[in-house]
Amino acid sequence: MKILVSGSHGLIGSALVSLLAGRGHRIIRLVRRLPAPGPQEAGWDPQARTIDGRALEGLDAAIHLAGESVARGRWTAAKKARIRESRVESTRFLARTLAGLTRRPRVLICASAIGYYGHRGDEILVEESAPGQGFLAEVCREWEAAAEAARQAGIRVVHVRTGLVLSPTGGALGALLPLFRLGLGGRFGSGRQWMSWITLDDEVEAIAHALGRDTIHGPVNLVSPQPVTNREFTNTLARVLRRPAVLAVPGAVLRAVAGEAAGELLGSQRAHPGRLLAGGYAFRHPELDAGLRHVLAAGSIRSVPA
Repeated sequence: MKILVSGSHGLIGSALVSLLAGRGHRIIRLVRRLPAPGPQEAGWDPQARTIDGRALEGLDAAIHLAGESVARGRWTAAKKARIRESRVESTRFLARTLAGLTRRPRVLICASAIGYYGHRGDEILVEESAPGQGFLAEVCREWEAAAEAARQAGIRVVHVRTGLVLSPTGGALGALLPLFRLGLGGRFGSGRQWMSWITLDDEVEAIAHALGRDTIHGPVNLVSPQPVTNREFTNTLARVLRRPAVLAVPGAVLRAVAGEAAGELLGSQRAHPGRLLAGGYAFRHPELDAGLRHVLAAGSIRSVPA
């Protein structure tokens, strides 16, 4: 397949490109440079609404993962504007571009997040669950709606609502590891909030699975079928690292340090991968203990067979 990938140098994108290329697919990287410097690249500037449309003709699939980091930096008004713009407007522009091609791709897979559900306590969240409240929930709703032009043009659209991706080289786990290795880790707030997680291996394998299954469309929760509470997560991580986890970070301290973004560490999302399981996907790492041991020992995606 000829597959376009945006965000191809990020944590998930780089692992996904490696996996797909290893399986014989031709990858076209969508990069923010015009003209694109390489033969296997297509250039675009979503803010200026410019793109190399000729390089997109004849695609079999497109995977859109690009977006401003949510985890880095305080959520100032400018930061929140960048988060929204980089997701919603870039998706709308790409979807309209793909819809207008003479030879359209058969499928568009767009990144999304379980932030769609907001903070829901112990409620089990499936793809049919109602959207939640708050900034990220609003962004996710707009983000998914922005792909409508592609859907109207007959392109199969999949929104991968991703949870906490486990990798030692980035994301939340990468940020937590230095503290936990020093024995300075512990729960956030009460520790009772649910964390829906997935290993990087399962994340990219699940995207590849959705890519090849015509029956999978719409929102798909990319999370392990066994979510854990924050207390369980931090205790398991400490046990795997053979370090204590006796400290706790009070919610008030997190809010003082991280501002509004602290709500994502203190909020509770107990998501279930119903559509992924119904579509025949078999998780490689459904349990947290084994998943953490795998990603910490194997460097995540390198252990996934091509």
